[in-house]
Amino acid sequence: MDYLGIGVLIIGIAFAIVSIFLMKALNNLANVLKGVDRTVEKLPDQLDGVMAQTTEVLNNSNDTLADVNVKIRALSPLFYIVGDIGESSRQLTSSLVDVTKSMKKSTSTGEAKVKERDVKGLYGAVALGYYLTQRRKAVKEAAAAGKKE
Repeated sequence: MDYLGIGVLIIGIAFAIVSIFLMKALNNLANVLKGVDRTVEKLPDQLDGVMAQTTEVLNNSNDTLADVNVKIRALSPLFYIVGDIGESSRQLTSSLVDVTKSMKKSTSTGEAKVKERDVKGLYGAVALGYYLTQRRKAVKEAAAAGKKE
């Protein structure tokens, strides 16, 4: 054989070896592509399942939100009542502050008169008792008038 024949034979053997390696690589690539094909075939069914579950979750959320709204509407009068109670207690404490201020003013006026006359003990106690009974009557009358309205 001449050198040309030996060169062609070596090139042929190298080409056969390279073809075998390429065949194995292409076969592995074909297997990967078959796996991708199977995965892609399952994808629409999986997406349908996910969308169905998402729709169910949204429907349940809407039902829960509607239920919460109904319960909040049921509790709204309670909040109004609590607000009214707070306003009433504020008015009561405001009137108690006014009574306390007027009592303080009245007792300081009475104290000044007692000091002027130098009759401290008995006169002060009688004046305080009279003032308290008058004040109690006024408060009872105001409460009775408030209940009638």
